[in-house]
Amino acid sequence: MASHAKRPKIGDGPEMNPLPDFLQWCKTVGLVLCDKVRVSKEGTVAEFGMLATDNIEEGEVLFTVPRSALLHQDTTEVSVLLEKERSSLQSPSGWVPLLLALLYEYTSPQSRWRPYLSLWTDFKTLDHPMFWSKEERHRLLRATGVPEAVDADLANIQREYTDVVLPFVAKHPDLWDADTHTLELYTQLVAFVMAYSFQEPDEEEGSEDEDEEEDEEEEEEKAPNPPMMVPMADMLNHVSNHNANLEFTPSEDGLRAADTQRRRSVQHLRADGQLAAAAHVRLHGASPGQPRRHRRHPRRQLLQGVQSGLEQQLVEEKQEVLCQVMRGKEAFVFGKQGCLTDFELHSALKVLCMSEEEFSEFKDNEGWEEDEDEDISLSFSNEGLSGLKASWKWLIHGAARLTLRSYGEEAPGGKSDQELMEDRVAFAGLSSRRRNALQVRCGQKSILHRLMELTGS
Repeated sequence: MASHAKRPKIGDGPEMNPLPDFLQWCKTVGLVLCDKVRVSKEGTVAEFGMLATDNIEEGEVLFTVPRSALLHQDTTEVSVLLEKERSSLQSPSGWVPLLLALLYEYTSPQSRWRPYLSLWTDFKTLDHPMFWSKEERHRLLRATGVPEAVDADLANIQREYTDVVLPFVAKHPDLWDADTHTLELYTQLVAFVMAYSFQEPDEEEGSEDEDEEEDEEEEEEKAPNPPMMVPMADMLNHVSNHNANLEFTPSEDGLRAADTQRRRSVQHLRADGQLAAAAHVRLHGASPGQPRRHRRHPRRQLLQGVQSGLEQQLVEEKQEVLCQVMRGKEAFVFGKQGCLTDFELHSALKVLCMSEEEFSEFKDNEGWEEDEDEDISLSFSNEGLSGLKASWKWLIHGAARLTLRSYGEEAPGGKSDQELMEDRVAFAGLSSRRRNALQVRCGQKSILHRLMELTGS
């Protein structure tokens, strides 16, 4: 094995002063920071944050990052090898090349990215639920969908590391070493990518094809752009009530962040957050306090009403069809403005509410023709839900009620989740994990309560 295969982890050896070193590095790589902002640890939810030090006008650019300073598998010392071995690094996540690059750069004392990566001496400070115990995840986040998603993430990470990463590491002992580049470090870097990576959006395409369903299927099959790490963008907290918009540019600037509203000094700057609160906790380790989505299962409500064996057989046949309708999705998703999986929900409700004769005809015809005049998105928005068929509203209402029951009560002292949220003293006394979990639970419950109001008879 080559003598330099095993590298010290960042944080070993002489102590670095990470923030000044990082800011100096930004200047050397051409990253331009507006003189009206500064990076600070004051009042941040993570290690560092960005603070306005002077009044900022709407549209004013906060920082620009050249493409050469975007960290991904094509900008690292091992980029040529990763490109050459691309076929052996395929995985469901598509993240292996980036993670191998991060493993190398994070543990290399000579890495050009060292001042940037030195900002994170321990990725566990991100406090993703993947670092919690399984018991804690399932106790604090029951019914939110987070524990199941994290369990699946961890299983996939271990499988990917064992089946793809380790064989590759063994082939290149001069660059990677299994004793240094462990599953633990790999998992921490996955958390890092989950929390801070960005994806460059696809280029705008032309007009939509007449066959909308075919377009949707092609879009699903198309692989998304790989994630990348964007120095300085990490300093913006990711929340839905944001005041900084990030955009990739076709020029060498790569990415720039601009303020979306007039900003007074001494205010923290936040990036555009497009995640549900549950996903935010899963990916970022913190709740944004602006929960947006929840899942629910209308099929369970119908099954509870089954009386005869004949009806049960019909329901089971419908469920087989729904597996195809759902396209592999496990649940329907509602946000603060309505259903976010409206096409799947619309199709599912049509199937569930068919009579035996209608369902038989549906199977014989291998589906149905869509009504072009029907605006599905509007029908399943908050404004349109009250106008749905009574049988459809009954299913949605009942499913929301059943889902609410699945939460149970987690608040101590006999208080409900909402009462604990409103008790500032009691809420402040909770651990950060309990606060984050409580915000997710209360946010999802508020969506479910609203859904019940809109679909009540």
